[in-house]
Amino acid sequence: MEIIYVYTRKRSEFGRPCSFSDRPAKVNVDIPPDPSVASEFILRNPVDSYVQHTSDMSEHEVNTERVEVESRGVNHVEGGWPKDINPQEVEQTIRFRKKVEKDEHYINTITHLGTLMEHCVKQNNAINIYEEYFGEEEVAEAEDEPPSAKTINVISKLTSFFNVLLSKRDPNVTKRTATHLSWHPDTCKKLAVAYSSLEFQQNTKDMSFDSYIWDLENPNKPELVLKPSSPLVSLEYNPKDSHVLVGGCYNGQIAYWDTRRGGLPVEVSTVEVSHRDPVYGAIWLQSKTGTECFSASTDGQVLWWDIRKLSEPTETLVLDVTRKGLLENALGAVTLEFEPTMPTKFMVGTEQGIVIACNRKAKTPPEKITSTYSGHHGPVYALARNPFYPKIFLTVGDWTARIWSEETKESSIMWTKYHLSYLTDGCWSTVRPAVFFTTRSDGTLDVWDFLFKQNDPSLSLKVCDEPLSSLRLQDNGCIVGCGSKLGTITLLEISSGLCTLQRNEKTLATAMFERETKREKILEARHRELRLKERARSEAQETEVEEKPVESPHEVLNRARREFFEVIEVELQRRAQAETQCLRGKVPGMGRTQPQHSLPWGRGHGSASVFQVKDRAGEEAAAQGEESQLLKDKEEEEEEKDAA
Repeated sequence: MEIIYVYTRKRSEFGRPCSFSDRPAKVNVDIPPDPSVASEFILRNPVDSYVQHTSDMSEHEVNTERVEVESRGVNHVEGGWPKDINPQEVEQTIRFRKKVEKDEHYINTITHLGTLMEHCVKQNNAINIYEEYFGEEEVAEAEDEPPSAKTINVISKLTSFFNVLLSKRDPNVTKRTATHLSWHPDTCKKLAVAYSSLEFQQNTKDMSFDSYIWDLENPNKPELVLKPSSPLVSLEYNPKDSHVLVGGCYNGQIAYWDTRRGGLPVEVSTVEVSHRDPVYGAIWLQSKTGTECFSASTDGQVLWWDIRKLSEPTETLVLDVTRKGLLENALGAVTLEFEPTMPTKFMVGTEQGIVIACNRKAKTPPEKITSTYSGHHGPVYALARNPFYPKIFLTVGDWTARIWSEETKESSIMWTKYHLSYLTDGCWSTVRPAVFFTTRSDGTLDVWDFLFKQNDPSLSLKVCDEPLSSLRLQDNGCIVGCGSKLGTITLLEISSGLCTLQRNEKTLATAMFERETKREKILEARHRELRLKERARSEAQETEVEEKPVESPHEVLNRARREFFEVIEVELQRRAQAETQCLRGKVPGMGRTQPQHSLPWGRGHGSASVFQVKDRAGEEAAAQGEESQLLKDKEEEEEEKDAA
């Protein structure tokens, strides 16, 4: 290829701006009009036309494949040993340590590291970089935001993936209720849920008995499937050993699991020594071994257990409020409460709406039932002590939630309004003494703050359409789990205002509890005084009745006859007095001398007096006739009675 022509230009002229200059207009083309074309012009009406300048777009959707995450664990064992040393052999490890400690390089290294560590320790002693300079401001000011809660997770018992996994054990046809929730005591990232159907007639043969432990970071499937011999009604983590759980079964048995050994129970109590009804409460006790627990059931018994030996209970208490210890008189337990700070005391909520306070260390069984509290029209579904004031406890039953004080036995000190739907569960806030939570059968979660509002809840949230059956709050007080009748677990995050301790809240709550307790004591004293007066009055009346001699039938008849004639005589005297007064009013001149003025037509005073006297005589005769007739009739009636 040959270069024909080369264009050259200076490098400095590259990119130079254009230079424009003004000049007059110049006509390049001039087209004169053509008159012959004018006849072809047609006048038209204005026509609207549009032009779309945007580009055409189409909508496309892309659905990526779901990533299924599985949890896998790695077991780290002691390492760093040579291959010829077995870490399990104590003698070999001791011999190797002595050999290494005599090495000069080891000694130099330790000496060098010791100097550096000493310098770091001195720095930490000189200044604490984590020091709280405003430690007195422990109570954070709540933000001025309205109370709220948001759903952070929903765990459904039967997801599409889980259906395939448990298609043989738990089909989607039968829904089971989440009867109890228990948070993992250490991480609070795991939730143990007990599933069972408490409606006896709806239990089917193919219903699953399984309960699950969920990992909140992987809610697609449960971390562990618990396989009891009967559906679990209650399930609780051991606070001292997070791998151990105790559960109360529908058939009354007690079982415990060790998650390190799988989903099958380690040991189950025998049917003969277990409860006769579903176990609605199972709680761990504060013991040195961490293996003791106790349970309550609607059969009216409270049993103490040691999971190391579930062949028989260690202790038994019959909930007979008459203190006779008879099982047929026992009240069925629905909920159980135990406060670790009061290790010998516990409380039981019954089906009859009565709360029984008990003391385990009493000398005799009747003395173990210390007091009772009656205030609900139905079963007590929730019973919890205030974590800040153990003498104050909350009960939930029928359509209300009530706050009680141990010092007032006859009535609660505070209570909510009567709701339109049944209340199913409740608990106190773990961080605020004036806040508690309740669930209702219409699927609503209520958050009450009685320092802010007493008549209505501070926050009402519609969680689901089916009834809520269980409720459990995390220890940090920010996340609450709600279980529904269809087995769905909803996790809600509470706003900071409801889970942050307010300024002077403890002082205000203490003052309110003391004021309401004092008011109830005054009312109780007044009611007790009125009852004593009424009892004394009734006893006095009973004494008068007892002092009267017993009369024979003949004496009763004679007394009735005598009283009848006395009444008639009094009535006749009253009539005679009335007629006498009437006669005196009609004869004004009677009893004194008056002039007689006789008139031919008989209208004088004298004539009138004569007529009035005659009338009086006729009336007296008629009255005597009536009296004699009454006496005759009475005598005839008495004769008929005597004859009969």
